[in-house]
Amino acid sequence: MTDSTPHWYDDEAGPMVRLYAMTAGRARPSSEAFELMAVVRAESRPDDDAGDGPDGDGPALSPEQRTILTLCGDRPRPVADIASDSGLPLGVVRVLLSDLLAAGLIQVNRPVPPAQLPDAHILKEVIDGLRAL
Repeated sequence: MTDSTPHWYDDEAGPMVRLYAMTAGRARPSSEAFELMAVVRAESRPDDDAGDGPDGDGPALSPEQRTILTLCGDRPRPVADIASDSGLPLGVVRVLLSDLLAAGLIQVNRPVPPAQLPDAHILKEVIDGLRAL
């Protein structure tokens, strides 16, 4: 008996989960804080929340959210690196990060906008002044 069901992936791909299933159907994060270079730091590691779930004291975390917390637990990381290292699309990572931010499990530091950075002319004058000393 042969299986006539077409396979859209090979055996090495493993089980497939639609992206909207990971984000509960949401396509946009609830916060605008997740630019590519925004730095994310985990407040706690997934192992710290032993009581995850409805009966425990912490929020129920998906495997993908646990992966993100593990990635950010070692050191703060940019959103782009989290997406790359987790193997998840950037949009999905942003939605999952917004859930983690709402739960208080991560902190986000946004990069300084270029308009707020010091003027290059002023920096050059400071360097010239230091060299003159």
